[in-house]
Order: sequence, then structure tokens, then C-alpha cells
Amino acid sequence: MTLHKIILVALVLFSVSLNLSAQNQAPAEAQKGSVLIMNGKAHLGNTSVIENSAIAFENGKLTLVADATVIRIDKRKYDNVIDATGKDIYPGFIACNTTLGLTEIDLIRATRDYREVGEMNPNVRSIIAYSTDSRIIPTVRSNGVLIAEIVPQGGRISGQSSVVNLDAWNWEDAAVSMDIGIHMNWPRMTVPRMENAEREENIRQKVKTELADLDFYFSEAAAYAKNFSPPEANLRFEAMRGLFNGTKKLFVHCNNAKEIIAAVDLATRHKIKLVLVGATDSWRLTALLKENKIPVILNGTHNLPPREDEDTDISYKLPFLLQQGGVQFAMSVDGSWQVRNLMFQAGTSEAYGLTTEQAIQSITSTPASILGISDKLGTLEEGKDATLFISTGNALDMRTNHVTEAFISGRKINLDNAQKELNKKFLGKYELE
Repeated sequence: MTLHKIILVALVLFSVSLNLSAQNQAPAEAQKGSVLIMNGKAHLGNTSVIENSAIAFENGKLTLVADATVIRIDKRKYDNVIDATGKDIYPGFIACNTTLGLTEIDLIRATRDYREVGEMNPNVRSIIAYSTDSRIIPTVRSNGVLIAEIVPQGGRISGQSSVVNLDAWNWEDAAVSMDIGIHMNWPRMTVPRMENAEREENIRQKVKTELADLDFYFSEAAAYAKNFSPPEANLRFEAMRGLFNGTKKLFVHCNNAKEIIAAVDLATRHKIKLVLVGATDSWRLTALLKENKIPVILNGTHNLPPREDEDTDISYKLPFLLQQGGVQFAMSVDGSWQVRNLMFQAGTSEAYGLTTEQAIQSITSTPASILGISDKLGTLEEGKDATLFISTGNALDMRTNHVTEAFISGRKINLDNAQKELNKKFLGKYELE
């Protein structure tokens, strides 16, 4: 290659790197001074509402959450006063079961870092693969999702999930709670009816073998967990210790009623804290789930019925059916970029039985409880992290949701993103601004 070609390539690469660096947003600085938000309608996340609120925070923590009509406030004591008259205030929405920061472009293998080779990988930690520079994260953040659970994928046991905030320099800064639970994809237990009886029986035997192997694996892990100083460390079983001492939860991804019953049986026998993910048939088993205090993370409401003979709107009314059955549930949306629609899917459940505040609860306090971070996040309460946002309309309605200001641990974050920039670019081109 000639010298001038080398120089040309270097200049191109340099310009691309400059362009990419310009697109990455620097995380917000730590909170400086106290902040008071006045006169907004505060949705506390626990189904309570303060129509005219006073919310203050300092050093990243909420110091005041009160009804502004019944207390006397000296605004001079605060460094920054925000008038939220006519606006709504929410706790930061929490997205469960996502691959945010683990994948960028699904069609490009090099940008997917959510799966390891092999079937049994409880020792895999999603947190160390989390990229804070993902361009998807700002698009999610600008709709009010400020906290996310990042989950590994694939295999029978995928690995461990962690909870992150969506404004940080690196994964260490982003971590809210690391390695909170182990994710497992339950074997499919449905056996299709077919003319070939021998083939049908083979499938049935395969399912039995998979279930037996899984039970044996957990029995071995439980036996290992009882030995505090094994002669030789087993990284996979070491990662599973938390399941048997109660410090971690088992997140089982399954949908069919048979699979749910089998997962509950496994967790009960091994005395493991269980969370069901997906669980489209959970409405059929509310008594079982309520009795065993097993929460459910639903994969959104904008889904087709799982069976052709079920109600066409079963996915839409599933949250209400679980609410009626006394089952704790949270809303989620599979993937990464789809998470920006989490709040709108929660909003859909309003039209099928849930109240507005119950729908908000399903993406605030309930996921915080399930993920074990309710002492810090999920509701607007004094002493908790100042992770919240202000919207000019109903944040669950795509027609009115417009987040004007957002804070993570008191830090005011940048709400710009690549999609907003493209919108401005082409509105300007066609003189539509």
C-alpha cells in the first residue's frame, strides 16, 4: 500500500472515531446542591398519589416527599427549585429481563455479547459484559426507564443477572446490585400429537431424561453448597451457592402450565426462591403461585395468544388476572431497543382492568421488590435514591409521554439520543421545525 493510501485510511478512521465519540454522551456529574420539585402530581410507585407534591433531594437521596398543601416550605433553603405545575413525577421505571448493553445490532454477531458456549453456565456474569456506551441506552432513558436488569441468554442455565443504572462510565459505576439471581430456560414439556407413535414416545422420553438430568444437577449443587471447603472448587456450583442459602433467586423462563408446575416443584423441594419469567399460563395457576409466594415477570402485553382457541386479548388482560389472583407481577419487554416501549405496554393493561397506579407499580415498586432493590429504588420515599423523572403527560401513554427532566441518584441526566438527533436533522432538511 502506498504512503498516500495509508494516510487516507488513517484520516478516515480518525474521522469515524471522532464521529462515534461525539455521539457518546458523558455521564452526569454527581449532584451538587439541593433540589426541590414543587406542585407536580407525584405517582409514588406504591399506588399512592400526591396531587400537589413537594419533593426534595440532596446528595443523591430523597429528603422530602410530602403534600405541598399541608406543609410549609422555605424555598430559600434549596439551591435549585423546579416548578412542575401541570406535570407528573414518577420513580424511575425499572426494566426486567433485558439485554441492554449486551447487544447493539442483532444482525451483527460482534455486537452480541449475551451468550456463552455450553448448556450449564451458572457462573457466567452478565455484568462484566455490560457496555455503558451503547447507543440504545439513551433512547430507553428518554422514556423514563432509568434502571434495568441485564440478563444472559441461551443454554439450559444461562448465567447470572445484575441490576444497573442507565447512566455510568463503566459497569462498576453502573452496578446497583450484582449477581442477584441465576437464569434457567426450562425444558419444553409439550409433546405434539403425531401419527408416528414411536416418534411421539421418543420425544416424551427425551423430556423425562432432561428433567431427570436437571434435578440431578440441582441435587449435586445442593450437596456441594453444604460443603464450605470442598477439596476442589467447582466454579459452576460455587455460583449456585446463593440459591441454597437464600441470597440469590432462580429465574425460570417458561410458559406452559406443565412447565410452571414442574419449576415450582423443583424450587420447593430444594427450598429455592423462585421467580417465573414469561409464564403466559400463569393465570391458570394463580392459587399455586399465591400459596408459594412466587412472583412473575411478564414479557409484555403486546403478544398474540399462545393457543389458537384462547381469547384474542388474553395477553392484554393477563396482568389483571394475576392482580385478581393475588400474584405479584412485574412487566418486562424482551430484548434491548424494545425496552423503550415498556411503559406503553404497561399502559395497555389499563384498558384491560388495571388502574393507572397498579400499572405504574408493575414497572416501579414490584420489579424493585422482585430484584431485591426495594430498599433503594422503586418508590418515591424519603431516604431512597433520588431516581425519578418529570413528564408533561401520562408517561404510560405514547401520545402524551414527554420526559422533560430525569435524575439518577440525584444526578440530572442528558435526555438526548440518536433518534432525537435524526428527527431534528430531517425536520430541518424539509423545513418542518
